[in-house]
Amino acid sequence: MEISKCCLLLLVASSLYYIVCSTTVSHDGRALVIDGQRRVIFSGSIHYPRSTPEMWPDLIRKSKEGGLDAIETYVFWNGHEPRRREYNFEGNYDLIRFLKEVQNAGLYAILRIGPYVCAEWNYGGLPVWLYKIPGMQTRTDNQPWKDEMQNFTTLIVDKVKEERLLATQGGPIILLQIENEYGNGDIERQYGEAGPRYINWCANMAESLVSDVPWIMCQQSDAPQPMINTCNGFSGCDGFTPNNGNSPKIWTENWTGWFKNWGSPDPHRPVEEVAFQVARFFQSNGTVQNYYMYHGGTNFGRTSGGPYIVTSYDYDAPLDEYGNIRQPKWGHLKELHASVKLMEKALTYGEVVEDHLGNGLTITKFSGDGIVPGCFLSNQNSTVDATISFQGTKYFLPAWSVSILPDCEKEVYNTAKVKTQTSIMVKKKDNAGDQSKDLRWSWKPERLHNSAKGFGSSFTVNKLLEQKTTTVDASDYLWYTTNVEVSKKESFTLSVSTTGHILYAFVNGRLVGSEYATGGSYNFIFERKVTFKPGKNQISLLSATVGLRNYGAFYDNTPVGIVGGPVKLIGKNNTILDLSESNWSYKIGLDGEVRKLQLDEKRWHSGVIPTNRPFTWYKTTFQAPLGSEPVVVDLLGLGKGEAWVNGNSLGRFWPNFTANPYGCNQCDYRGNFQPNKCQTACGEASQRWYHVPRSFLKRGEPNTLTLFEEAGGNPNQVNFQTVTVGTACTSASEGDVLSLSCQGGRTISSVDFATFGEPDGTCGAYGSGGCVSDEAVAILKDACLGRDSCSIQISDKIGTSCAKLASPRKLVVQVTCS
Repeated sequence: MEISKCCLLLLVASSLYYIVCSTTVSHDGRALVIDGQRRVIFSGSIHYPRSTPEMWPDLIRKSKEGGLDAIETYVFWNGHEPRRREYNFEGNYDLIRFLKEVQNAGLYAILRIGPYVCAEWNYGGLPVWLYKIPGMQTRTDNQPWKDEMQNFTTLIVDKVKEERLLATQGGPIILLQIENEYGNGDIERQYGEAGPRYINWCANMAESLVSDVPWIMCQQSDAPQPMINTCNGFSGCDGFTPNNGNSPKIWTENWTGWFKNWGSPDPHRPVEEVAFQVARFFQSNGTVQNYYMYHGGTNFGRTSGGPYIVTSYDYDAPLDEYGNIRQPKWGHLKELHASVKLMEKALTYGEVVEDHLGNGLTITKFSGDGIVPGCFLSNQNSTVDATISFQGTKYFLPAWSVSILPDCEKEVYNTAKVKTQTSIMVKKKDNAGDQSKDLRWSWKPERLHNSAKGFGSSFTVNKLLEQKTTTVDASDYLWYTTNVEVSKKESFTLSVSTTGHILYAFVNGRLVGSEYATGGSYNFIFERKVTFKPGKNQISLLSATVGLRNYGAFYDNTPVGIVGGPVKLIGKNNTILDLSESNWSYKIGLDGEVRKLQLDEKRWHSGVIPTNRPFTWYKTTFQAPLGSEPVVVDLLGLGKGEAWVNGNSLGRFWPNFTANPYGCNQCDYRGNFQPNKCQTACGEASQRWYHVPRSFLKRGEPNTLTLFEEAGGNPNQVNFQTVTVGTACTSASEGDVLSLSCQGGRTISSVDFATFGEPDGTCGAYGSGGCVSDEAVAILKDACLGRDSCSIQISDKIGTSCAKLASPRKLVVQVTCS
């Protein structure tokens, strides 16, 4: 269907005229149709609350330079409506500003309203206050839920419309999403007959709000028309078929890596595998593909979900947690995007002919009248390389790879042949001002006495309550306190059954023990020997959460805390005193939270600080590191808690929770990917470094770092560092251009290695092998030293001493950035 573009002339308050050009968006069974033209769309996820507004323009610019057409984001309900009918669209929750930054960069936007988002975000993005509404049951055919969901969805749509951000208003938004992954696995089935009714209601509600921009439902095979159902996953989306012939094939979440848990190694997904799946998707008639994530960012504050999702949401994405370009992932995918775009017309208008050669080999040709043909050659065999003959030419296909021939003659790209540089990131100690000296700490104890004795409680009931609905997620912490009277000094075993995630037990104001959930199970039984004095004794149990569950059918009903218990005292001869229905008093949060000690500048203790002391606040001042490179704080030596810089929360820290020592094996990108396939950092701190955005810092004046240490640790090792490219490696064959670059204002300071052939080792640790060329080193030094980037053409005139090597020779280079 041919649709035209129209431009509206608007009058603004200043009496000046400006032109807003609306974009028409529709679709057919082949592609999105934008202004009458079928389009191939590469998109990438950037979640605005996981970075700062000051970072957004740079992140979006790098995304565009990486070949993206669109930026995708969820909308985070519990961030925008933390209390019912109280809204927050400020700071890193300024959704409108974020969308305008996308528009200013000339990119499209895909807005996934949900409002359930999963996203490893606390409680899946739902506000906990929903459970204060009588009769509430979320994500089903339940009127209280539908009323609240519609209210928030309408709020977001109205805000977007008011700012004219829909494509049809001249804005960037070309797709909207309602609900999220409801049809994944057996989630919808578990809601029974109410599930399909709810999905139909969602579709009708969404369409009533916006009818001129398409809506999608991801992982929803029964999505009603006109919703477009879409695919998520590491793989398999090449074989995905929409449920309607008029819906294009869309991959909403191609997971570029994976999230990380406390106690787990770092997951990685090789770029060769990502590129292979993307190429297979377009080879199989896909036309819209989104990387989840393109930039992962940081779970600031208490926003991480899980439970036990770490503060970093790096996700092994093309842009790392701090916004640096991750090479070779960013560059290899950029080249993929450019290669596919060369055949956009063929992919969206051409006829498709497939030739299956056996053993996983497939040739796919897109062609038609007046269209330059485009071809894919794929080898889906995960172990065997192949050479195939096509139209009189032989093509070498490594195992698990796809070659792209935009004219069906010349191979311009192969997913397994990585030609972009590899960057090894390093963390460098800060040298700002007098920061070579140790940080000078002051401290305050968390005032536990009153809370541990039950003073200051908010209310008392004769049962053990569920934690999140009691706190309404105002804090990670909830005190449960009761009294027990005994006639004489007596010993018992205190037994507490809890759904976690962490428990601290106090008897008569003294900490008698603690325990945290391990092994992926968040309920456990805490037991400790305790001794009671004659008369009244106080038992205070401090329950702490580490992110609320964010996924699964009825996930929101998952209990946390000591709900129901039982809490028992086990005496001599196994006599049991069940305290579960005693009078329990409750207090939400810690004293330091209420007093906002992260903002308090007065009456801190100086001198020698206590270390390895639970429930202690520490404070120090520091100068902002020089330069513009991303800043991190190294918290190795600490236990568990939360960190703030100038009152801005960096998130939870837990560096003494070490990762599983097993599972870090040599990585082979070939074959379908799973999160535990390519892991590093086994046996190391789950997270040692924490992002300090530059916008949190003040230049030329003292900055304040505040730590709340819950478990006990030593802050004397804490230091600030910057993150940058330390080493860069690349290779190029004769006839190709060899390119190298640093980041963050660093320049190439030395050429460490230059050899023709295949050297032993990997980037950063090359050994012998190949033919070392002093001539190539000299040329590289002349072209690269003192520059932030350089390029040279590799010809047969370079490295004549290595001319005996078979042509085309490949030059491998390593340089240092400083």
